[in-house]
Amino acid sequence: MAGIYIHIPFCKSRCAYCDFYSTTELPLRTRYVDALIREYELRRNELTEAVRTIYIGGGTPSQLKSDDLARLLQALPTEVVEELTVEANPQDTTPDKLVAWREAGVNRLSIGIQSFHNRTLRRLGRRHDAQAARKAVEMAKQYGFTNISIDLIYATPEQTMEEWQEDIEEALALDVPHISTYCLMYEKGTPLYELLEKGRVEEIDEDTVNDMYAMICQTLNKAGYDHYEVSNFARPRYKSKHNSNYWNDTPYLGLGAGAHSYDGKVRRANHPDLLAYLSGLMHDEVPHTDEVLTANDHYNEQIMLGLRTSQGVAITERRLKEAQKYIDRGLLTIANGHIRATQEGLNILNRIIEDMMI
Repeated sequence: MAGIYIHIPFCKSRCAYCDFYSTTELPLRTRYVDALIREYELRRNELTEAVRTIYIGGGTPSQLKSDDLARLLQALPTEVVEELTVEANPQDTTPDKLVAWREAGVNRLSIGIQSFHNRTLRRLGRRHDAQAARKAVEMAKQYGFTNISIDLIYATPEQTMEEWQEDIEEALALDVPHISTYCLMYEKGTPLYELLEKGRVEEIDEDTVNDMYAMICQTLNKAGYDHYEVSNFARPRYKSKHNSNYWNDTPYLGLGAGAHSYDGKVRRANHPDLLAYLSGLMHDEVPHTDEVLTANDHYNEQIMLGLRTSQGVAITERRLKEAQKYIDRGLLTIANGHIRATQEGLNILNRIIEDMMI
């Protein structure tokens, strides 16, 4: 396996749009790290290759105490790790934590900014404001981090094209090497979904969403960023190595409540239940479910993940037959022995993928 993903479910408060597993039970953080270390000890034999990347996501990993994070990383095989990412909330990106993260071996930060408009941040349930977002990035640079990614969300309620353009310009002004942009999804069970159901917010119309996506693609490409995956843009040498493993069908080990693992044949999902996870590890057990992938499952996943990347999927007779009608319409194209989406095709990529899957 080339990478380890660690899920830190703790959040000081829940964002209105997020459906990832999270909890506000902050007093359990240290106990959780103990359990993570034990899970790794129990499952370390599943690693068949040297670990090259570690990604600590959530939740809000920056809510971990610095000594707990250091202790966790000391227990992992970091000898040849090339990329060690921690997701951080702007308000948690303090001088003390930045120093501690650097000393622990973290060399990449993913900062969840989402927007530079305070009205939007409040609606999304974010704890920071625009000023804190800018300060977090500048402070990270000041303390020696050069590999920094920021997240932005578009198609938020009442967002205008002008506001989105301002967000993009603000992001470029921060001069970071990696930018991830996500279209807001109204996930069932989230506060934002409930507001949508009650008619208190409205979704942005599809044409405007497509225009917003086209704007970010054109602007970042012009600014020298490589659009290497549907939602991700990077300057040369700054693509996310860990996330690229997911899209390239590379096995990885997932640790923590709600974490997923993949060994090439089986997908494993740890139960998204903090107390069950902690209780299980007391008895050297991790509550989880396994999904054995069939040949068709594997084929579909390669289509679903590969077409999201700028490389695309390798040409086979079957894939070419399924893709031909989209190639004729200019939605897919062939390059370097691969089938990949054109800019126009990216706008309806989910429909294309669904149609090409078995």
